[in-house]
Amino acid sequence: MNLQIRHETANDSAAIEAVTIAAFAHAAYSSHTEQFIVAALRREGQLSVSLVAESAGVVVGHVAASPVTINDAHVGWYGLGPVSVIPSLQGQGIGTQLVDSALDLLRRHGASGCVVLGEPAYYRRFGFEATPSLVLPDVPAEYFQALSFDGTLPQGMVAYHAAFSAQE
Repeated sequence: MNLQIRHETANDSAAIEAVTIAAFAHAAYSSHTEQFIVAALRREGQLSVSLVAESAGVVVGHVAASPVTINDAHVGWYGLGPVSVIPSLQGQGIGTQLVDSALDLLRRHGASGCVVLGEPAYYRRFGFEATPSLVLPDVPAEYFQALSFDGTLPQGMVAYHAAFSAQE
């Protein structure tokens, strides 16, 4: 498959929404609001990273990253996600390429680190690890993981942007 990872454009919004809906449609752990989260982050100017995977002119995947706060302060840390790939193409490395590209972009822009809420076995391959020093309330600790880019690991309560509460 000839795959291109690129920044989203204004024309990609509907395709990103469709990919996100499809990717999470049967996910048991999902609130099925991921498409609303991405749209709200975009509206609020909080999509620090928004990359699409495109094959033959069709968007087949998307990854987002947005600033998080730790103890109510912006400290150069970001939250990765949602990460979406069309279900029929999952397991072919598209998500891996999207995540690698997003993390590389965050590093190049001087981010201190990144957190993710997701499957430990999947995100461990990128260097994410669960750490007791960073806490996301009401989430099992093993599913909330961190990756420091500068060798330091802050301590405290992590909060995602209010857009993560979007319901429509």
